[in-house]
Amino acid sequence: MKNRKSQLHFFSVAFIFIFLCVELVSVAFAAPPQPRINWSPCYRDLGPFECGTVQVPLNYSLPGKASISIAVVRLPAGDPARRIGSVFLNPGGPGGSGFDFALHIAPLFATHEVGARFDIVGFDPRGISRSTALRCFGNTKQYVAIQPPFVFPLTPEQEALQQLSDEELVAACEQRAGRIIDNMTTADVARDLDLLREAVGDEQLSYLGISYGSYLGVTYANLFPDRVRAVVVDSVLDPRAWATGVNGEGETVPLPSRLHSAADAEATLAEFFRLCDAGGSNCAFSPNANARFDELVDRMKASPMIIPMPDGSTLVLTYDLFIGHILSSMYVSATWPETAELLAELEYFASPVDIGQRLQDLRAQLGLITKRGIPNYANAEGQASVVCSDTDNPHFFSIWAETARSSELQYPNFGSIWVWLYSTCATWSGPSNSRYTGPFNAVTANPVLVVGSIFDPATPYEGAIAVHELMPNSALLTVNGWGHGALGMSQCALEAELHYLIDGTIPIEGAICPPDVVPFAEPAVNILARTSNVPVSISVGAILPEFLKLRLY
Repeated sequence: MKNRKSQLHFFSVAFIFIFLCVELVSVAFAAPPQPRINWSPCYRDLGPFECGTVQVPLNYSLPGKASISIAVVRLPAGDPARRIGSVFLNPGGPGGSGFDFALHIAPLFATHEVGARFDIVGFDPRGISRSTALRCFGNTKQYVAIQPPFVFPLTPEQEALQQLSDEELVAACEQRAGRIIDNMTTADVARDLDLLREAVGDEQLSYLGISYGSYLGVTYANLFPDRVRAVVVDSVLDPRAWATGVNGEGETVPLPSRLHSAADAEATLAEFFRLCDAGGSNCAFSPNANARFDELVDRMKASPMIIPMPDGSTLVLTYDLFIGHILSSMYVSATWPETAELLAELEYFASPVDIGQRLQDLRAQLGLITKRGIPNYANAEGQASVVCSDTDNPHFFSIWAETARSSELQYPNFGSIWVWLYSTCATWSGPSNSRYTGPFNAVTANPVLVVGSIFDPATPYEGAIAVHELMPNSALLTVNGWGHGALGMSQCALEAELHYLIDGTIPIEGAICPPDVVPFAEPAVNILARTSNVPVSISVGAILPEFLKLRLY
């Protein structure tokens, strides 16, 4: 009997050993092959661009199983003999197209040394646009059909409609989305980015990320600290607030509230009023801009305006849509003179035709209208999938409604719109197992450059401070200006970012950059012509709720 037990034990151990060996061999063979990109000419009307795709694992815990495609585009270095490598771009969102971002911003870099010495590379993150896309609907019309007829709810009845819309979105994704919906975290994208780095032949990563793109950069730097060559994060999210909240507040505090976006949006609007009054005749909405704005808001709440648009359509400008316009204009301070003109025309009941033209011009300046118009498929669910897969949130819809009401009391203009931005997460199944929640304090091989603006209506300056304090090998550059994205706001900041990408030079401690333009400090004529706001415009379009963007067309 003892011998039989010994034999059984031997065979059991042998079986386990053989099983483990088979598993190890299968894992070894399942590892993704060397990533590669076959580049081909594309978008030659915009420049000498090249496009390609890279195959990456759908699920990094099962690397030998299903794969997906990542779409990439590059503008090759202008001086190949002095080429350093590639700079990867992400415009934020989440859900923004890095591919489109590169098409617009790379030609601006081409005139700079960074364009001579680097390939400028953009990519659509997994689930987004040209990459293997998350699709919960057959077309954009089906997505729009489930949306309530407002940007954010104002009454209990509208809150019920918002909840129904969120539930219908989640149900559509559960029915149609497929496996990619469970693999769209920022950590998944960071792992893709590391394979893209390998595919272009760079030993370490050079990267520029704006807004949510800052969280991608910080996540990459903490997952792969030894592979950081030069990582710029501009308009920075506090990674702890994004992922879980501090001390577990994510269970009870919705994401937008713990990011404090409404507070800084309100502070930025207060600066708009202050600078408008200080500008005197240079601002069409002075004097007493704040009081006049409050009166206009009361009027908009009481009765919407019917506005004929230049394209022949008719816009019903409701209060919630009006607030959406004002929030979007806070992103780009170079548009503030135009915004003041619009407010003055609304206040004095100018010709509806003139107001329609003004609105159309403002949208175009903000990058919310392009020659390509609305894409065939808006892919709007991509934003919700990333956010809700990444972040802790309360799963009681009533908490979101209560938070929105209390936030509106504290921040009357933007408190509600910011809270409702991600309310889908109340209904979502919850965060994904593949997400990264910290720590965010890795010592990177080279310094990370953190850039934040004092008055940012989306990503508060405190986020930049938080990342700088968390990451020991980082430098902080402050922009004493107004808007979202220092890249298009301050030539000083732009030069600092680009020189850092070239040679790793970081600003001195306490460095502060001024903005290129102080709104209303001079007549509004040609301010936009002198301000390179294209990168910021694309970032604005990426972060605004997709339904708001569709209504703005």
